[in-house]
Amino acid sequence: MSSRRQFIRQSVGAFAGFLAIDSIFARAARAADAVTTPGSAATRVLLVVNLQGGNDGLNTVVPYGDPAYYAARPTINVATGEVLRLDSHIGLNPKLAGLKALFDQQRVAILQGVHYPNPNLSHFRSTEIWQTAAPETILETGWAGRYLDAANLPANNLFKGLAIGPILPKMLVAQKTDVPTVENVRGGFRGSREEQASADRILNGAAAAYPFQSPYLQLVQEVERDANASAAELPHLVAGYKPAVEYPKTPFAQGLNLAAAVVASGVGTKVIYISLGSFDTHVAQRGRQDQLLAQFGDGIKAFYDDLAAHKLDDAILTMTFSEFGRRVDENANRGTDHGTAAPMFLIGGGVKGGVYGDHPSLTDLDFGNLKWHTDFRSVYATVLERWLGAPAPRVLGGSFPMLSFV
Repeated sequence: MSSRRQFIRQSVGAFAGFLAIDSIFARAARAADAVTTPGSAATRVLLVVNLQGGNDGLNTVVPYGDPAYYAARPTINVATGEVLRLDSHIGLNPKLAGLKALFDQQRVAILQGVHYPNPNLSHFRSTEIWQTAAPETILETGWAGRYLDAANLPANNLFKGLAIGPILPKMLVAQKTDVPTVENVRGGFRGSREEQASADRILNGAAAAYPFQSPYLQLVQEVERDANASAAELPHLVAGYKPAVEYPKTPFAQGLNLAAAVVASGVGTKVIYISLGSFDTHVAQRGRQDQLLAQFGDGIKAFYDDLAAHKLDDAILTMTFSEFGRRVDENANRGTDHGTAAPMFLIGGGVKGGVYGDHPSLTDLDFGNLKWHTDFRSVYATVLERWLGAPAPRVLGGSFPMLSFV
């Protein structure tokens, strides 16, 4: 850790407790060490959906044509007659009717058997791996954050990236790009009125009243002002947007509605993040997972129908990920435990619809887990190069084979 970063963290630590905005000083410290890197600007938008908690791929893309599936899951399987068939071997969970409709329109690519070498079954670490694209090392920045840093986007654009939810995901942590995080169109700080007033007094120039002086206080103030400006600007950006469809009344679908409004505003947002979960279904899996998959499928269908009505559906590529799949065999609690390989969905954005890669074997296993065959960094590399127009090796720290879904 550099001495500058240590100093800024020590200096601002005296009043960090007063702040109601998440991790503002950590982001300011990273910005203090930033080195400008030129990159290629993208003209398209990427929406990343985190199916948080480890979504079970086998009950999402169901290998109904394989008797081993029903043998391994005698009570939590998706019955053959329920499956939304894609071919003679696999089909979708019946709660994904909205996604199936998009698949039938050739707007969904299903990538099977995706994971990474030496899988980690910890929620925290595996999520970090997917969000930093670094299975073997610990990085402070996320892969999308590094893309935003390298994309040479306009400095005055407060919405280069956007996280919809309560916290900034590590995927969007950058060295020199501050990404706003909002839960709804009102945005802004969370916390008590007293906390807000304390933060305003300190970060708007009242630091002389405190027993320290930091050469980076101005930088901290700039980051805080950007956050406040983003919160104030967002309602104006989306005020004129009228959805063409009625979105489901779920937080996930309403978040997608906000994403559509931000994209339609033309503000220049390149990456948007939203999550849905938790899919950590150790107990009574069918009820919980089916409920969440319905939210996903119905929300995505409304989102792309809305975008199509505004002639924006080809401008937005949606990519899903989950930190891992689940084990093949159901457990004694009619659930599944942490596993490895799982499918990813790529939706809209002119994708070449269809199924990519073979479904992993249900009998040739790695200690009870599916054997993966597609490195998720190949998916990221393809999205970076062919969708966002960015040099993938610079972002990912290495070269990975391109895929053909876009």
